[in-house]
Amino acid sequence: MSVAVQACSERATEAEPRFHEPWRGRIRRYALGTAHALHPSRIDLLPRLVFATAMHIANRDRGLRDVPKFYTGRGFIGVCDRLDVATLLERYRLGFFPVCHMGPMKWWCPAKRAILFPENLRIETGVRRLLRSGRFRFSFDRDFVGVMQACAEPRPGKTPLTWITPRVMEAFWRLHEAGHAHSLEVWDDGRLVGGLYGLAVGDVFFIESQFARVANTSKMASAVLQTHLAHWGFAITDGKWPTSHLGSLGFTTLDRKAVQDLLSRHARTRDRVGRWELDPTLDASKFNSAPRDPGEKIRPARGNDR
Repeated sequence: MSVAVQACSERATEAEPRFHEPWRGRIRRYALGTAHALHPSRIDLLPRLVFATAMHIANRDRGLRDVPKFYTGRGFIGVCDRLDVATLLERYRLGFFPVCHMGPMKWWCPAKRAILFPENLRIETGVRRLLRSGRFRFSFDRDFVGVMQACAEPRPGKTPLTWITPRVMEAFWRLHEAGHAHSLEVWDDGRLVGGLYGLAVGDVFFIESQFARVANTSKMASAVLQTHLAHWGFAITDGKWPTSHLGSLGFTTLDRKAVQDLLSRHARTRDRVGRWELDPTLDASKFNSAPRDPGEKIRPARGNDR
């Protein structure tokens, strides 16, 4: 079934945003990023990161190999600053993605990955009740920048360190302008209170991040998204590193080979390019799970709180 999209050429012209980080914020990010890299659970990867960064500088960014070597279970594969639309789309098709707190961009392909088949989505009773309440409104691609910025904000009780830096925002803004990256917004009386954003490649949706300023709004966003993805014929949603939150939503942990096999079948289909629109005939509160494969019990990956 085709996705309800508005062609890029028909979209109203939007002013290109300027993504800026104050120097105080950059200093704090580098300090926290250094502490993050030196944590005992991650320090084993530090020599490889330093070496890859040095080779990246010496070789003037030759890019990534299509069949790289994977380092540690976190799946570090190399350093590459190429974040143009074509490169990002091709690398995501292979299962590679960029995450970096500081320095040249680091790329990853974890040994264990969180994958959701749309029909496996778990919607809690309380979330269904909120969806039926009529209090909240939902939209696609209405405030892509606002969603990215909200996802980058510090989370209560968490280290105020984000990988959603200005250059990542710029790269995904270009993907959004090209019709590949999308946001889902949750509104409460005109206020943006929750949402998520990600990248659609073929029949796969890659979630980059989500946020909630009001309890359960990110879960409602996931329900609305998956209701539409299932209706549109998407095969899987990728959540990158497994977390307990993703597990609570019905994501299954699959190994790297299984995920790359899925991507070879579903991420090579024709891209659905254009702005997405909410389908008013779909009711997320009535979306019922029909378990496809319970798979392996999901386990949060150390040091990768999404």
